[in-house]
Amino acid sequence: MTDDPTPPETGPQGPGDEPVSKIDTSVPHSARIWNYWLGGTDNYEVDRMAGDQYREAFPGIVDIAQASRAFLARSVRTLVLQGGVRQFLDVGTGLPTADNTHQIAQRVAPESRVVYVDNDPLVLMHAHALLTSTPEGATDYREADLRDPAAILAAAAATLDLSRPVGLVLSGILGHVPRHERAKEIVRRLMEGLPSGSYLSLNEGTDTDETYVRAQAAYNASGAVPYHLRPVERIAEYFDGLDLLEPGVVPVTRWRPDFTVPGDRPGIGQAGGVARKP
Repeated sequence: MTDDPTPPETGPQGPGDEPVSKIDTSVPHSARIWNYWLGGTDNYEVDRMAGDQYREAFPGIVDIAQASRAFLARSVRTLVLQGGVRQFLDVGTGLPTADNTHQIAQRVAPESRVVYVDNDPLVLMHAHALLTSTPEGATDYREADLRDPAAILAAAAATLDLSRPVGLVLSGILGHVPRHERAKEIVRRLMEGLPSGSYLSLNEGTDTDETYVRAQAAYNASGAVPYHLRPVERIAEYFDGLDLLEPGVVPVTRWRPDFTVPGDRPGIGQAGGVARKP
């Protein structure tokens, strides 16, 4: 969703500050690779090649992709069932696969309203897949850049009532922000625009596995938009000022699992948590 540490000056932009309507199929893209790992079809040969190369270097990446998706589902269900949340803002949503945020929320509470935000042109092309809502609820897609929280909140306000609690979803997107302090500032500004009683569901890649670190470094050097793995302690800092739900910031497979998966690795390179704004 972002590939430049500086904020956009004239609205949403794409790689190299080219018009967002242009899709570059010559360079692998993280959203399309992630889609490939999850069994989707919205990807190109360059993405599949990069995904296969990454998987050869670090076979566990597919487990991470699946674990991240499962965490999203569990956290959204938790916010609907236990937090009473009926509005969600999913920033950096990526390409649609099975069990998107609106499907999870509206399956439990059909009146739920969900806004997806991304600035990837391929995601925009497939936005119609995200816009299928229950009659009682609403689902919308807005084009905006992670680096511009004010624009994201303004766009979301067209569908969501920002005077009422919102579940903010940031799933595997902050690693695209090179500077940790800048990533923290983005989270802070987004949460500042949401009322008390809102929640943050967040998960990011960790540097706990050396093989994962080496594979990611090779990917970052390939010319694709880089993603930065971070220590769990830094990921926990994204929740500063918020009230963490149990069990805190943990490997995503250990966050309120529905059941124990045979062979599950507690050290899987993805940490996440959910917290409430006081």
